[in-house]
Amino acid sequence: MTRFSANLGFLWQELSLPDAIRAAKSAGFDAVECHYPYDTPAEAVRQALEETGLSMLGLNTARGNIAAGDNGLVAIPGREDEARRLIDQAIDYAAAIDARNVHVMAGKAAGDEARGTFIANLRYACERAGKTGTTILIEPLNYRDAPGYFLQTADQALDIIATVGAANLKLMFDCYHLQIMQGDLIRRLRDHMAAIGHIQIAAVPDRREPDHGEIDYRHILQFLEKLGYDRPIGAEYRPATTTDAGLAWLQAYK
Repeated sequence: MTRFSANLGFLWQELSLPDAIRAAKSAGFDAVECHYPYDTPAEAVRQALEETGLSMLGLNTARGNIAAGDNGLVAIPGREDEARRLIDQAIDYAAAIDARNVHVMAGKAAGDEARGTFIANLRYACERAGKTGTTILIEPLNYRDAPGYFLQTADQALDIIATVGAANLKLMFDCYHLQIMQGDLIRRLRDHMAAIGHIQIAAVPDRREPDHGEIDYRHILQFLEKLGYDRPIGAEYRPATTTDAGLAWLQAYK
């Protein structure tokens, strides 16, 4: 049976993070994940996880100065010190709540210098994360939702993973973003499975509940089962109305 993780960056946003964890448990999710939990004390998150028996699969590095347009810093030349402080923050918070993955946000950048900066900072992140048994994830984002974002395709991500050469660096395979940028999801899942650290889903093109749109997720999930993929699938979508009102897909897919 396929298991699912509630992405609390989008689901139950009206609740505190600890209460959102409890809501995910009540709704029947098997795990949780989040975006930027840093305003919530790690101990409060840990208590909610222990209470519910859910695991927190991962979190993101902070984006930087959002008002100035930052969407991550790790590939931006000249901001290495800031980027590494955010990496340290994320790895330390993940360790405090026993989250096994940290998604490192590349930011808005382009060109060879940005690639070199990203690789150097990822090597730092992987070495630092190795001390706590944490996996570093990188995720291609589509150009409509994240214009100017450095990492946009699976091929680009896989090339960077190979260049960094760290065993704890993996691909976040977000079906929503990669369908928009490249498509051919079944082949990519099959060919890249060894490099994939986490998989996320949402409807395309509206990023709503994953029960409609141009991706047949029943087919995707059945294929993943055939491949032997048994980790929870991340539900990272924006609810059409409320989170609770849109959860019919969860029981249907389970």
